[in-house]
Amino acid sequence: MPFSKLGLSDPLLRAIAEAGYTTPSPIQLQAIPAVLNGHDLLAAAQTGTGKTAGFALPILHRLSQHASGANRPVRVLILTPTRELAAQVGESVSKYGEHLHPRLKTEVVFGGVKINPQMMRLRGGVDILVATPGRLLDLVSQNAVKLDKVETLVLDEADRMLDMGFIRDIRKLIALLPKKRQNLLFSATFSEDIRKLTTGLLVNPIKIEVAARNTAAETVEQIAYLCNKANKAELLCHLIKTNDWQQVLVFTSTKHGANRLTEKLNKIAIKAAAIHGNKSQGARTSALSGFKAGDIRVLVATDVAARGIDIALLPHVVNYELPRSPADYVHRIGRTGRAGEEGQAISLVSHDEVGALRLVEKLIGAPIKREQIVGFEAADVAPPMPPEPPRAPRPPRNSSQARRPSGNSNNKPRPARGNV
Repeated sequence: MPFSKLGLSDPLLRAIAEAGYTTPSPIQLQAIPAVLNGHDLLAAAQTGTGKTAGFALPILHRLSQHASGANRPVRVLILTPTRELAAQVGESVSKYGEHLHPRLKTEVVFGGVKINPQMMRLRGGVDILVATPGRLLDLVSQNAVKLDKVETLVLDEADRMLDMGFIRDIRKLIALLPKKRQNLLFSATFSEDIRKLTTGLLVNPIKIEVAARNTAAETVEQIAYLCNKANKAELLCHLIKTNDWQQVLVFTSTKHGANRLTEKLNKIAIKAAAIHGNKSQGARTSALSGFKAGDIRVLVATDVAARGIDIALLPHVVNYELPRSPADYVHRIGRTGRAGEEGQAISLVSHDEVGALRLVEKLIGAPIKREQIVGFEAADVAPPMPPEPPRAPRPPRNSSQARRPSGNSNNKPRPARGNV
């Protein structure tokens, strides 16, 4: 079914065509009609499924049908867990709505930058506000924005917001919203915490689950290179240079690890930049822009900072270290192989990570191909776990041994409980 059959206005269809989209993705096919009809929505959507357009397009359509008035109150609030995702969503909303007349005003606010410029931008009113929870609460406390006219609330990547400890902030913000509103919640999984959050928040929601949970796209080739921990940096450099990789997203477990690896890559003339929570927002934005433009060859990121990194045709993702949570592995490699394109997910696995690799394989329900590179062979990595052999049946117990008394002279009769 083409987008033209979903009930969207001509200006939105024009923006969709200019973006190069021809047919809606599965989540867009189901979410757009539901949102247009005013339903609450509970959607399980992995990274790269097109969920942003799934809620942005129908929201823009509905807002454009009714003028907001001169005061321009916040009519749509989109909450995201990270700055990068907030910026990405804001960029997408602006792109989709560029041909609407009159134009709808969209603003993005997040922490890590000065609050005064954000307060100034909000003074003239805003139709759609994309925000991280902490910064939005700061703006509310300074009377820079009011949320009493919100018509639609979107919680994007709600599971990650809960993981990051935003539940109290989210509940405070929800208390400031009108009781009657549309609620759209997007999450990678329908965990127990997500179910608790939806209780009392969503009203008769339409539930959408577009793909099997915790699965990787079939277009992503997954390889685990078994190596010694001390040789990981050298092996990564070898892979980049030998294969002439020009755009690689590398995941590390820690901020310090990201910094150290970035320094090593730059020393051997592989232009790299790190993106993590200790970096200023300016540095993060600059690194991401340079990576998208091809000026930076390797972007080294931690899991939280990578939320919102949406790069078309990203060919390579490398797990320099496997994540603690197998589900995060799926999120990481979901940055490549999008929209039916091919991608490659490489994991550098040392001896202490073999258990984590097996957990990932258990989660995705498939083995990951293991290989070694000549010159970087692993001396200390265990082989894949072999299947357990069937247990031989136990021989029947000898009747003379079945109830043999202990014969221990120290086994004296126990006193009755009343005598203890």
